[in-house]
Amino acid sequence: MKVADFDYHLPAEFIAQTPAEKRDHSKLMVLDRTSQRIEHKVFHEIPDQLFPGDVLVLNDTKVLPANLTGVKEEGSAKVEVLLARQLGLKKWECLVRPGKRLQVGSRVLFGGGEVIGKVLEKTETGEQIIEFEGDVFGYMHKQGEVPLPPYIAPDHDLDGRYQTVYAEKEGASAAPTAGLHFTPELLKKIQDQGVRISKVTLHTGLATFKPVYVENVEEHKMYYESFEVPEETIDAINGAERVVAVGTTTVRTLESIAPSLFKRGGRKGGELKGETNIFIYPGYEFKVVDAIITNFHFPRSTLLMMISAFAGREFIFKAYQEAMSKGYRFFSFGDAMFIK
Repeated sequence: MKVADFDYHLPAEFIAQTPAEKRDHSKLMVLDRTSQRIEHKVFHEIPDQLFPGDVLVLNDTKVLPANLTGVKEEGSAKVEVLLARQLGLKKWECLVRPGKRLQVGSRVLFGGGEVIGKVLEKTETGEQIIEFEGDVFGYMHKQGEVPLPPYIAPDHDLDGRYQTVYAEKEGASAAPTAGLHFTPELLKKIQDQGVRISKVTLHTGLATFKPVYVENVEEHKMYYESFEVPEETIDAINGAERVVAVGTTTVRTLESIAPSLFKRGGRKGGELKGETNIFIYPGYEFKVVDAIITNFHFPRSTLLMMISAFAGREFIFKAYQEAMSKGYRFFSFGDAMFIK
């Protein structure tokens, strides 16, 4: 299977630069996999798609202000460092710009030396493993910036809109953007109609937004991301009529724990923690997730491959073309689809 099979042309005017004025007023495309029918709604109508017995699963990760600016100790050259994934108490997998400025052993000073980062390793795929001295979390919250996607103009005042309203557990370097459409009022309405709301945590990182460079889909290797699934979520899923995952990160989490679920073919257990590098592409058989709420994704991305696995590539590409014809907005601050 070729990565080029998941390419499509998206004119720049369809890329959302800012969120909708109100979170739940984005457009909502509803895809029925059985009838191959496409409907057009507004996101605040999502309760009409949910029923008693459903479990709506949210990813409660919170984006860290993990984009730091420092200077190289030798020469004082400016360096931008994105802390993408925590590997230990002081050790992080990072994206560095410009990456060529740092070599193994290079030291970067943040805040005049309040925090110091030392490069331990440069990976084959271009990341750098950096160990920090000092209170990196404290400095991050004082001086760090939330790492917005590169296609978002930096001069927009987003006032916290790159976090979900239920974001709780810090650790992500990118937001689980399908959840950005929910408001507290909308979640309460969903809950009041008999839908159970449960949470998982997957700290969104490189696996979610790294491009696919290989030619053949099967050769792509996903990065690891850490997850937690509380016991009450496992119990809810085991008793669900239908599991509705909000976002591809939630899908990856739930499909990763499939062997530990009772109703879905495994055993009942307590809280689950671990790391996953699951890669879902066409041919994958879904074991847990019955419906997905998601945004519109990049060409050639693993996210587009995942929803193509869920709904069929031809149906998804038909939906994307229809979305463009009706003025839908794409990517992180764009509109949503519900695939059932």
